[in-house]
Amino acid sequence: MWTTNAQNAERILLLARTSPRRPDAPLDGLTLFFTRLDRERCTIRRIDKLGRAAVDSNEVFFDGLVAAEEEVVGEVGRGFYHLLSGLNPERIVIALEAVGIGQWAVEYASEYARHRVVFDRPIGQNQAIAHPLADVWASLESAELLGYKAAWLFDYGRSCGAEANAAKLLGARAGFRACDVALQTFGGFGYARETHVERLWREVRLYGIAPITQEMVLNYLAEHVLGLPKSY
Repeated sequence: MWTTNAQNAERILLLARTSPRRPDAPLDGLTLFFTRLDRERCTIRRIDKLGRAAVDSNEVFFDGLVAAEEEVVGEVGRGFYHLLSGLNPERIVIALEAVGIGQWAVEYASEYARHRVVFDRPIGQNQAIAHPLADVWASLESAELLGYKAAWLFDYGRSCGAEANAAKLLGARAGFRACDVALQTFGGFGYARETHVERLWREVRLYGIAPITQEMVLNYLAEHVLGLPKSY
């Protein structure tokens, strides 16, 4: 099992199978527990990562961990469906996180481009610098608006799966592209840690794979929005 913050946690939200798997309903029979993280019954191995240092990630191995009946969250056998209710807001938050990182990167790189003078002119006067920054600004604005639309739909109890997933897709894409353009704007200094651009570039890369990959988002949109056959 892969999880975050397990190094210091005292409890864990654990999804476990509590009844045999049925081929006709494979997601039934899974139950959520909010149980004690007994260090004598589990092994925790921290994972060194590219970024996201503020939150540790870990592999957790269980051996004989017991969860009590009173620690059940929700309905027995319906744990997976309880988790589904949190997926859309998670995607919305992640989309806007990626957008925010990208917006900061564009602002930071634009400030540098306005004041960095080469051959008696600011580098931002060159279209090879200005156009990529302008392009990613527009992409970030579009992703942000879709994220806000998804949030509005969720707040009002309306279906938002398509919008939440699409916002995550576009936010992750635009955020990474923005950080990549920012790094390129700084040139060699963008590769240096002192400018912080390389850190943003590393951090925003996560959103292309978590909490769901871009490919799985496209699978969802193809199947549930376009009505195409399931491909996996």
